[in-house]
Amino acid sequence: EGGLTKYIPTGEEMPIYDACMKYEAEGTPLVVIAGKEYGTGSSRDWAAKGTTLLGVKAVIAESFERIHRSNLVGMGVLPLVFKDGMTRHDLKLDGTETFDVTGVEGDLKPLSDVTLTITRKDGSKQEVKLLCRIDTADEIDYMKNGGILHYVLRSLVSAKSAAA
Repeated sequence: EGGLTKYIPTGEEMPIYDACMKYEAEGTPLVVIAGKEYGTGSSRDWAAKGTTLLGVKAVIAESFERIHRSNLVGMGVLPLVFKDGMTRHDLKLDGTETFDVTGVEGDLKPLSDVTLTITRKDGSKQEVKLLCRIDTADEIDYMKNGGILHYVLRSLVSAKSAAA
């Protein structure tokens, strides 16, 4: 409670923001594991901005609130959903795991399956199929550019260069 978390490399308890900044300084991307209707009641675009500013690269949820999912994509955060009735509880996480998402490289298509590999402290691995909730070709373009703002800026620069 109170916005505290454990910084895994040292086990030190600290404010979430401080831990996120340490992970960012180390180049460690973060993932959120969530329940149903992730983003419901959020302050819409600011919730997605905050997620991005904390260094979160992907949110894995049981389901998303519609607008928040779209805002995450717009901020360059990958929305992923458990498949086949799986929930976060089925993963039996203790907080020491690391996560790798594969299948998002290269020619990603809307609503593709991707693989989450969970590596546990003892070195054992578990693979989980997820649904990538990038729903449209436009959203694919936003993600490839790191979010809608980067996409628009690159489009403007490209148009300006073509006109010159």
